[in-house]
Amino acid sequence: QHIMSKRNKVIYWIFTIWLALGMVSTGVVQLLKAKNGAGGADSVARLGYPMYVLTIIGVWKLLGVIASLVPKFPLLKEWAYAGLCFLFTGAVVSHIVVKEYAAALFPLVFLLLTLLSWWLRPASGKVILPAG
Repeated sequence: QHIMSKRNKVIYWIFTIWLALGMVSTGVVQLLKAKNGAGGADSVARLGYPMYVLTIIGVWKLLGVIASLVPKFPLLKEWAYAGLCFLFTGAVVSHIVVKEYAAALFPLVFLLLTLLSWWLRPASGKVILPAG
């Protein structure tokens, strides 16, 4: 049991750090409104979204990273994971709608990382509802 718990903790941190690094890098690209890069201005324009969406998404990503890495605050973590899931499913669908199937793989990978990080999060990061 102890070994399994330790293994899950290591796997959790691998997925969570990979997710956080991806969100920080793409969030900064979006806040700087860089033309190239994942989720950059060129991509958002091809999808038909206004440029101000970059600021909103960039801020959400950085806040989501902070919420997912800060100890405790399970309800905040739950909201951050949900927000990232909404963000990535929206990105996947947006790319599919404009027939950018290969581009849909990038947010799909991050959706999977988000779900794995959420699933493997330690008990201190889980919302525990009262019985009854």
